[in-house]
Parts: sequence; C-alpha cells; structure tokens
Amino acid sequence: MTGRADVLTLVPGLRALAARQHGVCSRRQLAALGITDDHVASHVAARRWRTVSSRVVVLHRGPLGRRALCWVAVLGAGPAPTALAAWTALELHGIERWRREPIHAVVPRGTRIARYPWLVVHESRRHDTDDVARLGGLPVHRIERAAIDAAAWQPSWRTASGLMAAVAQQRLTTPDAVLGELERAGRIRHRRTMQLALLDVLGGAQSLEEIDFARLCRRAGLAEPSRQERRRDARGKVRFLDVEWRLRGGGRLIVEVDGVGHLEREQWYDDLLRDAELGSDARTLRIRIPAGAARHEPERVLAIVRRHLAALSTRV
Repeated sequence: MTGRADVLTLVPGLRALAARQHGVCSRRQLAALGITDDHVASHVAARRWRTVSSRVVVLHRGPLGRRALCWVAVLGAGPAPTALAAWTALELHGIERWRREPIHAVVPRGTRIARYPWLVVHESRRHDTDDVARLGGLPVHRIERAAIDAAAWQPSWRTASGLMAAVAQQRLTTPDAVLGELERAGRIRHRRTMQLALLDVLGGAQSLEEIDFARLCRRAGLAEPSRQERRRDARGKVRFLDVEWRLRGGGRLIVEVDGVGHLEREQWYDDLLRDAELGSDARTLRIRIPAGAARHEPERVLAIVRRHLAALSTRV
C-alpha cells in the first residue's frame, strides 16, 4: 500500500477522521473506510503507523498529546458506551487549577478495555447516556456528573468541598444543578460535605456552619460566643463578624468562619480589607477557620479556641 501521506489523501474520509481524532483511529473505523487489517499491518511494519491496543491504531509515530490519549481511552473499549469522566471530564469542560494527570473513563460494568498506566477505568452500573455530552467529538460526562464522581472517588472531604465550590464559582454550572445531580446519585461518599459546600455557595449554609460551631462550643463547656455582630467599615458599609467572645478583663477573641464562598477572588479581597479596617489591639485577637472544621476536626478547633481564650485571659 502507498505511504502515509498518500493514504490520507487517497482514502476518502481518512484525513478528516485523523484530524478530528488527533491521529487515533479504531480498526472498526478504518475498516469502514476500506482499510483492512493487512493494510494496517503493512503500515505498522513500515514504521509509519503503530498499534496501541488490539482495537486502536495511531496514524503516526510521534508522541501522543492529551487529546490523543483521550481518544485512545474511548476507542479502546470498542463498541461499549464509554465516557471520559471525573477529573478528565472537568478538564475538558474547562475547569481551572484542578487538573489531574491520569485520564479517567467510565464503562459499563464488565466491559473489557485496554489498560494503561495513564488511564483509570471505572466500571459503573449507573451509566446513563443522558449523562454524556460531546466535546470535540469525545463522549464526556456532563459537568455535574463529572464533579460529583471526582469528589466521591477520592478520600479527602476537603477536596470534595473545594471542588463543589470551584465548578460553581467558575460558572461551569449552577449549585442548584449539582444539588439535583447529587440527589439523583443516591448514597455516595462525601455526600453531606458536598451538599453543605453547594449550599454555602448559594448563601444558605453560613448559618448551618455557625450553628455547628456554637453547638461544639456548648458541648465542650465553653461560653457561647455572640454571633454575627454588626460593624461598619471605613466606607460606612455594614459588616458581620461571625463569632466573638468578650472576656471579663476586656479581651476579645473574634473567629471568622470562612465558607467556600470566601475562596472566590473578589470575596477574598473584600475579606482581607475588612480585617485591615477592623484592626486589633493588645487585647483583641482575630482568627479565621474554614467552614466545616467544627464538623470534621472538632478537637483541633476546640484546642485552637481554648489556647487563644487562655492567652487572652492572662493579658492585662
């Protein structure tokens, strides 16, 4: 058979297919264009093409980029419905600062698919075609399904919480849409953490986190702080301090409970200016803790509060 350049030119549809799939094709696709296994073997022997699995052929000998590897993963499952999922789907949807190197794919349970060191394959009973969109021709889970799977498939509740905030704050979807998908997913790891993070972005979880914090203080025998005290900043705008203890000697401990909403750049900027405007003195200490810490690391939070209350009590 002729050389690679001639094949791409002479076989109708092959050049377009190779361009669309970053040089990666399945044997089934090649056969549909009239390219037999013998033709493939001839090009491989001539070191023009190479095979990466029994089902997948690469129409060049150069390195495979990220999109090409995605095509290898998808085509390697044969006719089984396959979708790029979790972190890889999030990457393709355009999420920033959350890239993970392995490529993640979901296949129906029991599907035989080629395995590679760079590929994580998830077999799922919940593999609905309604969850799949096409991005650049690749089958990719919708952003809501991808975010929930990525959060549930790793051990850290912190990552789960931060990821829920990221997909909403980067405007890839809405908190309501992810909450709906979370309800459909049923019982999964970090479910409650994800719910609270999404409610926090909506503005409805702030009171929940403060209630957790106050309840924790009561159980530990600490005096209950005042909550959401009003202040005015240098521009006359009303601000709120989450919790505050006023000690007999005049000392004050202020604890800001930062929800995931504070991770947004504009909120972070505003919070830092508020801290600067409120200021402090020798008998005032202001600290910030992440929302959810009272639930997930209560003893650590209590140790921090007790230490600062004790130190303030000894100040003259």
